[in-house]
Amino acid sequence: MAKTIVVKQIGSPIRRPAVQRETLKGLGLNKMNRTRELEDTPAVRGMVNKIPHLVTIIEERG
Repeated sequence: MAKTIVVKQIGSPIRRPAVQRETLKGLGLNKMNRTRELEDTPAVRGMVNKIPHLVTIIEERG
């Protein structure tokens, strides 16, 4: 089974650069306190690392 991470949105995209809002959409997040279980790939990790003030990793599975 593939490794996954659970990502939670902790910050609002309001008054943030468009690139950061698009990164949130790319992760499948758009509202506060939403969580998503995503594949643990370098691409996903890079997206999370680009917006650490908006999202947090709450669990790593696998």
